[in-house]
Amino acid sequence: MVRSQGVDGLTIGGLAARGGVGVETIRYYQRRGLLDEPARGGGIRRYGQEDVRRLRFIRAAQAAGFTLEEIVELPALDALDDRPRARALAQSRINALDARIAELQQAREALVRLARDCGSGRSGPCPILAAFES
Repeated sequence: MVRSQGVDGLTIGGLAARGGVGVETIRYYQRRGLLDEPARGGGIRRYGQEDVRRLRFIRAAQAAGFTLEEIVELPALDALDDRPRARALAQSRINALDARIAELQQAREALVRLARDCGSGRSGPCPILAAFES
């Protein structure tokens, strides 16, 4: 008997709901080779606990900043016990995040200055608007 409510026997919609994504995202991940496409049983594809785990892994890796290409590579690195490559991928993501954080801090500092100048009571155009027009 196929169960549609339990973890085994989920429809694509059930898998999507468990992973917090849309059905089209599941299909996209399948096309990219991130998720397997199960065989049809009775005309309907059924997904199990391993599919839920894999989907959650993909989402967590994306949240950490890994690209889809890197996410495809990570499980293979684990299987090969290639920790140096996995560490290099993580360090690359850390470097990219550090650069983005520095960029955001600079943008914040500029906006703080503009907001302060805007509230100074000086006459003339608003410094915020003037900064974005130039």
